[in-house]
Amino acid sequence: MTSGERDAQEPVRLLFEMTRDDNPRLYDDLIRFNKGTKRVNRLRFLAHEGLLAQQWMTMQGGVVAMVAPASPPGYANVNAAAARQTNQAFEVPVGGEA
Repeated sequence: MTSGERDAQEPVRLLFEMTRDDNPRLYDDLIRFNKGTKRVNRLRFLAHEGLLAQQWMTMQGGVVAMVAPASPPGYANVNAAAARQTNQAFEVPVGGEA
């Protein structure tokens, strides 16, 4: 097993703190849930949906300007290669559950 294969099978663990000043909309959404599984699942869901939206926008190419809502400031600075890698990290693995 190569290093890359081993890393691809290891779970990603995150521990972070966030205040309302960091991201008010996200904070308000997450604080609705008590600590624990429901809050973690909500964050996981939001991350997954955000990545799907980002992937959809990438796939649409020139049509994005006509269909997608206005992008937040700084969106033009997104590294497309990094965005693709992030999208791939949240895709369902081959042979995995949907």
